Amino acid sequence: MQELFELRLIRAGESLPFTLDATPARLSLAADGARAEICFASPDQVRIRLTGAALQLRMVATGAYDMVIADAPDRWQVVCNTLVETKLMVAARAGRIVVDAPWEAERCSRIVLELQPEGGVGEFVIDEYVGTWVPSERAVSFDTCVNHASTEFAAWVNALPAVPAEYAEARELAGYVLWSCGVAAHEHLPRPGILASKNGMIGVWSWDHCFHTWALADAHPEQAWDQFLLPFDHQDASGAIPDLINDRLVSWSFCKPPVHGWILRRVLQNTSLLNETRLAEIYGPLGAWTTWWLTHRDPGDGLPAYHHGNDSGWDNSTIFAVRPPIQSPDLAAYLVLQLDFLAEAARRLGRDADAESWSTRADELLARMLARFWRGDRFVAIRTSDGADIDCASLQLYLPLVLGRRLPAGVRAALIAGLTTPGRFVTEHGLATEALNSPHYKDRGYWRGPIWPAPMLILIDGLSACGEVDVAADLRRRFCDLVARSGMAENFDANSGAGYHDFDFTWTASIFLILAHALTHP
Repeated sequence: MQELFELRLIRAGESLPFTLDATPARLSLAADGARAEICFASPDQVRIRLTGAALQLRMVATGAYDMVIADAPDRWQVVCNTLVETKLMVAARAGRIVVDAPWEAERCSRIVLELQPEGGVGEFVIDEYVGTWVPSERAVSFDTCVNHASTEFAAWVNALPAVPAEYAEARELAGYVLWSCGVAAHEHLPRPGILASKNGMIGVWSWDHCFHTWALADAHPEQAWDQFLLPFDHQDASGAIPDLINDRLVSWSFCKPPVHGWILRRVLQNTSLLNETRLAEIYGPLGAWTTWWLTHRDPGDGLPAYHHGNDSGWDNSTIFAVRPPIQSPDLAAYLVLQLDFLAEAARRLGRDADAESWSTRADELLARMLARFWRGDRFVAIRTSDGADIDCASLQLYLPLVLGRRLPAGVRAALIAGLTTPGRFVTEHGLATEALNSPHYKDRGYWRGPIWPAPMLILIDGLSACGEVDVAADLRRRFCDLVARSGMAENFDANSGAGYHDFDFTWTASIFLILAHALTHP
C-alpha cells in the first residue's frame, strides 16, 4: 500500500470527526460548518481549499532520510524517501503552513504539516516531482480545476462501451477505476499507462494490459493501443517481455501467459482498432514473443512449460503444488491461438509464406497438445521433471476451451460437461478457480477458489466459440451482476460474492465493460 499522509480536520487544536463526500473530481471532508476540499488539477498537482478549519497532513511513517525543508516563507519541500521515493512541494496561495518535523541527525522523526486558513479561508497547492521542482501554472481557481476534472471524466466515461441500463452505475465505476489509474509517461513507462491499481499493485502486468486494449479499443483507441504496446517497449533480444513495469521498475523474474494473440484476434473481429499500420507495428514483436515461448521454454518435446505459477497468471493454482517446470494445456492453447493470429496478420500484410508457416506450426502444436495432455475425459498438467500427471481440480485445466471449434467435438463436449457439472465450479456468481468439492478449495484461497475476471472472460469467450451460447450468456450475466453488486475487486468469494484483496482493480473494470457490452447484442 502507498498511503503517504493521514488527513485530519483541525479546529482550535482539536481533531474534528468528519464525513466524506467523493466525486471523480473532488474529495470533501466536512464537519460542523468546516470543510476541506481536494482536487487533482493534474496528475502531479493537488489543489486544496479550506473553509472554517485547518487540514493536517500527518505522514503515515517516517524512516531514513525523510525530511521537510523550508523552501520559502509560504512553501515547504517534503522528501518522501521511505515510502514512495518522491518529493512534494507544499505551498500556500492563501493561508499559512505550520510544520512539526523535529530533526534527528539525518531525518525528521515525524512529519506533520498543518494547512491553516486565514480569515476562515485557505488555498494550497501540492506539486509532486522527482528531481528539481519547477514552478507550475496556478492562476486558475479551485473551482476551475474541479470543473476541468469533471468535464474530462464525463468525456472519458461517455465514450465507453454501452451496457444494459441496469449496469449504468457499475459502468461509471468501471470508468472511474480505469481513468483514475491512468498515469503519464515517465521513466520506464515510455507511453501513458493504466496501472493494475493505485493501491497495492502499482504496475502494468503483461497480461492485464491486453484486457484494457480490448475494452477501450473503440472508446479510446490511442490509449488502447498504448496499453498493448507498453510491455513490448521493453522486449529483449530473445523476444521475451517483462512480467511487470512501472515508472521505477522493470521486473523480469517471471512472465505472463501469451494471451496476446487471442486478445488481438477478438479486437480485430469486434472493433476498428487494428488497421494495417497497427498490424504491421505489432507483427514482428508478437512473432518474437511467440517464438520465445516455443524456443526458450521448450524442455525438448515441443510443448512449452511454465517455470512458476506467476508465469501462468495463476500464481498459487494447485497445478503448481509440485515443483515446476510444469507443462499445462492452457499455455499450449494460448500459443495455438497466437500462431493462428500471426497467420491471419501475415496474410493481411501480404506475407503469404509466413502465414503458411505460422498455420503449420499452430496445427502441429495443437496435435502435440491433444496427444500429451488429453486423457479421454479431461486435460491434465504434467510435471516436466518426470512426465507425471498432476492430480488437481483447478479451473485452469478448462482454459483450453478458449480454442473453441479448434478442439475436436468429443473434447469440447467432455470439457463442457466437466465445467458445468453441478457442485464443481459454477456458483451463483460465476466460476470458482478450484472445484468446490476439492480438498484444496479455500474461500480466500487466491487462485484456489475465488472467482477471477480473466478466466471468466476466457471461458465465456471459449464457450461462445464452442457454440454454447446460452451457457456463455448465463455466466456473463452472473459475472456482471456480481461486479454491479460487489464492485471492482481483484477477485470474489465464489459462494458469497464478497470482494477480496484490492477493491479498485482495473482488469476487473475492463473485463466487466467487455462482458456487459456483449449483453447489449446477444
